[in-house]
Amino acid sequence: MKFLREGGAVSRAAHEEGSRHHLVSLGMKLVTFLVPPPSPISLSLYTYIYILKVEIDIYIMVVLIVIIGVVMGVCMLSSAVLRWNEMKYRKKGLPPGTMGWPLFGETNDFLKQGPTFIKNQRSRYGNVFKSHILGCPTVVSMDPDLNRYILMNECKGIIPGYPQSMLEILGKSNIAAVHGPAHKNMRGALLSLVSPTIIRDQILPKIDEFMRSHLSNWTNQIIDIQQKTKEMALLSSLKQVSGIESSSLSKDFMPEFFKLVLGTLSLPINLPNTNYRRGLKARKKVVQMLADLINERRNSNETHQDMLNSLMNSGDNKYQLSDEEIIDQIITILYSGYETVSTTSMMAVKYLYDHPKVLEELRKEHLGIRKRKMAEDPLDWNDYKSMKFTRAVIFETSRLATIVNGVLRKTIKDMELNGFVIPKGWRIYVYTREINYDPSLYPDPYTFNPWRWLDRSLETQNYFFIFGGGTRQCPGKELGIAEISTFLHYFVTKYRWEEVGGDKLMKFPRVEAPNGLHIRVSDLYS
Repeated sequence: MKFLREGGAVSRAAHEEGSRHHLVSLGMKLVTFLVPPPSPISLSLYTYIYILKVEIDIYIMVVLIVIIGVVMGVCMLSSAVLRWNEMKYRKKGLPPGTMGWPLFGETNDFLKQGPTFIKNQRSRYGNVFKSHILGCPTVVSMDPDLNRYILMNECKGIIPGYPQSMLEILGKSNIAAVHGPAHKNMRGALLSLVSPTIIRDQILPKIDEFMRSHLSNWTNQIIDIQQKTKEMALLSSLKQVSGIESSSLSKDFMPEFFKLVLGTLSLPINLPNTNYRRGLKARKKVVQMLADLINERRNSNETHQDMLNSLMNSGDNKYQLSDEEIIDQIITILYSGYETVSTTSMMAVKYLYDHPKVLEELRKEHLGIRKRKMAEDPLDWNDYKSMKFTRAVIFETSRLATIVNGVLRKTIKDMELNGFVIPKGWRIYVYTREINYDPSLYPDPYTFNPWRWLDRSLETQNYFFIFGGGTRQCPGKELGIAEISTFLHYFVTKYRWEEVGGDKLMKFPRVEAPNGLHIRVSDLYS
């Protein structure tokens, strides 16, 4: 019995042990089914992905190191180049300032920031500082007394220093480029064309006839006054210079002349599709058209009372101009009149709309002139001379809009100015813009206040640079004022207007409305 009991116990123990092994075996099979062991293929895929990830991480790290190295290298190189460029121009006696990059200098900052760039440099270095703009090492002067000295003392080591783009396109014989005896002869020839007597007897009647016709059909239209004043200024000048107004020549001339103007305001980079290249091509076409006109005049027995005829017969005044000089003078007359007359006229329209009291006073002056005349009577010299408030509006427009920011001069020898030594060949930028906002000269300078100019002493004060200064004061100043005055006369006595579109203005490097300045025009008495 004992044996049987022991045998039974052993049998139960063996059975239980077998059951445990069976359960473990089933568990292992279940685990193997749910999570199969990796095959050789899956092992190699896992390894490949892991290695690829490591390689990508290493590649990214290397690229970052290279980029950081390149950036640091560029920074170090840039710093070295800037230091080298500063050292290159660190001559004893030069004004303080920065020179920027080799070749390009600070031209980009100058053109993009304009007055802000100039003001920032002045706050750091004072009223006289050095820079490198428009391809040349340049001393910028914002000192009113120094500017007056430079403008009044040309040929004492200082000559015109305009950019190459302007010289190549306007011509090397234009009055803005020549100096010495050549400038004296050219200026004398031009002044003889725009003397008060010539304006009174010959030019003003032409201006009146043109303006009356040009402004005759603006009623109930939305016009771009910027484009209209550009066309007005050029066509009016063409009529005065050569009797051309609506001929086929003027239609061919106008688009080429507009390209020429843009070319003078660009960097002298002679590459395809640049404004400079287009300006050079336009000059060739303009020169050919004017040369053909000169030859046509010579082959004709007709006499003409215009500027071209006077220039062609300049020998009567002891200095005979060559055809090249005549053409360059015509281009200069058209260019200077176009820029100043068109821009001042546009800005006058803008300021008059913004200041109703000024417009009311101006219109009162011109309606008073019309009351003294028959409806179709043209303006005469006495009418023009009576436009006191109109003249004040034109001067205030030129001051506040700053049509001209400054002038460029060039040293032909080492010069000492204001305690600084300016090396030979450097440009001097006589920056006259800020004097227009000097509260000691113009109280409340940012307010459009034409009444200030009724005190005629403002025109004779030492820092009146609106039309240049010294022997370079604009010879066509009175002619331009007569043109703008006549335009305003017919515009304000015939029309009223309102701005549409909210067009923006840009005031540097030139005053313009990039998208035009649109106004809705209606009859004054409608």
